[in-house]
Amino acid sequence: MIQGCGSALAAVDGSLYTTQTTTLAHSPAMADTADTANVIIRPPLAWGLAVLAGLALNLLVPWPFLPADIPAGWIGLLVFVVALALFAWAIITMTKAGSNVPTNRPTTTIVESGPYRFTRNPIYLGMFLGLIGFAIAFDSLWLLVMLVLFAFLIRYGVVAREETYLDRKFGDVYRGYRSRVRRWL
Repeated sequence: MIQGCGSALAAVDGSLYTTQTTTLAHSPAMADTADTANVIIRPPLAWGLAVLAGLALNLLVPWPFLPADIPAGWIGLLVFVVALALFAWAIITMTKAGSNVPTNRPTTTIVESGPYRFTRNPIYLGMFLGLIGFAIAFDSLWLLVMLVLFAFLIRYGVVAREETYLDRKFGDVYRGYRSRVRRWL
């Protein structure tokens, strides 16, 4: 929607001429037709903030949840490595299919191979599992609290918007994929 138009004088090589200027408004109606999901936060940023907040809270007020005699660091590292492998597999699969990974770029195709055969959101599952790995490695219940908040934010501020966008953009192709593959597991 055009919010305002105006004229301006500009000098080029010493001569004056009139140009038209236009300001576009970013209305909700425009956002609905944009070729992105218009998520409320970029998932890697949300994940990083959740990790930093959990670690900071753990430094201020430690809140352990595991028995002292288990090798939490090694178990957490193992969980994190599995998370990283899932995350990387999902990104490689999407990139090889020719689609964009960042949520602020258009999706070009529905990817149904690799981890996308089992879940529609393997990247976010990798992020969830990574937070669990950190929670175990640092023996911090705070990181699990941040996981709950992060999961809520991803589910309602990212995935819900992505699903609406994909349904609008790909129609029956996406609806068929959605009917065959679960959102999470």
